[in-house]
Amino acid sequence: MATATHPERAGPGEGPGATALPAISLERISKTYRSGGEAVAAVRELDLRVEKGEFFSLLGPSGCGKTTTMRVIAGFEDPTTGTVRLHGDDVTQVPPHRRDVNMVFQSYALFPHMTVFDNVAFGLRRKGVAREELNRRVGEALELVELAGRGRTRPGRLSGGQQQRVALARALVNRPSALLLDEPLGALDLKLRQAMQIELKRIQRDVGITFVYVTHDQGEALTMSDRIAVMNEGRVEQLGTPAEVYEHPATRFTAGFIGTSNLLSGEVADTGGGVTAIEVAGAGRVLAAGGAQAGGFPAGVRVDVTVRPEKVAIARAEPRGDLVRLRGTVTEVVYLGSATHYTVKLGNGAEIVVFQQNSSDAVGAAERGDTVWVSWRPEHSSVLTN
Repeated sequence: MATATHPERAGPGEGPGATALPAISLERISKTYRSGGEAVAAVRELDLRVEKGEFFSLLGPSGCGKTTTMRVIAGFEDPTTGTVRLHGDDVTQVPPHRRDVNMVFQSYALFPHMTVFDNVAFGLRRKGVAREELNRRVGEALELVELAGRGRTRPGRLSGGQQQRVALARALVNRPSALLLDEPLGALDLKLRQAMQIELKRIQRDVGITFVYVTHDQGEALTMSDRIAVMNEGRVEQLGTPAEVYEHPATRFTAGFIGTSNLLSGEVADTGGGVTAIEVAGAGRVLAAGGAQAGGFPAGVRVDVTVRPEKVAIARAEPRGDLVRLRGTVTEVVYLGSATHYTVKLGNGAEIVVFQQNSSDAVGAAERGDTVWVSWRPEHSSVLTN
């Protein structure tokens, strides 16, 4: 059956070196449900652009709108407003079976009475693919997910990770222009889930197609993604590479949801030379440097500033140099083998968490009750915009 998209088609005026059309674009997408006579907004005027061949993750807590967004892309949900485009084509009104995308679910949805081979071949048979090509493509798909030789096995005799690979092979064998994955590793135990994260990235790199991945697990998103859209209450809080959203969170929500962050509140004292100085009452002065995070704040404005615990150093003696330096008392020490976590209470009662690697000269840097200095470089501070 003909699909609604044309993955290799260039847009008007495109030529060598021109920017290709995005694999997926969402334009002012909203989705509202009725519940108890009230309108509930699951997605709010969302704009997203996913590039061809990108591993793109929608990350956020339950109820943030990420699964609804994916279902709108797949065609399982009609948007209340807005436009869905696949490779430039408007598919907003196109049914799911005519969109050149496949979806992989957490439940796998395998047919237990069929062999692995027949599960993977199911879609090809429905399309009337000739036997020789069907056998070749199923064999290639099983080899890609490292299940060659398991074609005659039934899903019930496979482990959870192997069943997930069958579900992936079944989706990939149809050669979609984009693969949508909704919490596909959620049913696996931690060790297997971590191994499958690496495998999923390898598979995506090998096949070169667009992956859109829904997860509430920040580790998964950071491990696999080229870019991450952090979602909250139906909107994108921040969009960027894993390093961008982790190292420089733009909002309080992103700072709190991804990893561990230290958060301090204060007033802007001055801004100059690309550095913002924030006076934290009862604790000291915090400097933030670099990029858009650092400028544009008039004196006297109250802001929050955040720094990641692994960027903070702890020492009994006051450090020197162009560093943020704050004094406090160690209230907790947790030894974790490769690292030690310290909690330091500042003079205003705020707490700073420090993650310090246990190198030979770092073990025993401080004990509970010690008066210490915590310090970090200004470029590791991020001023939060909202």
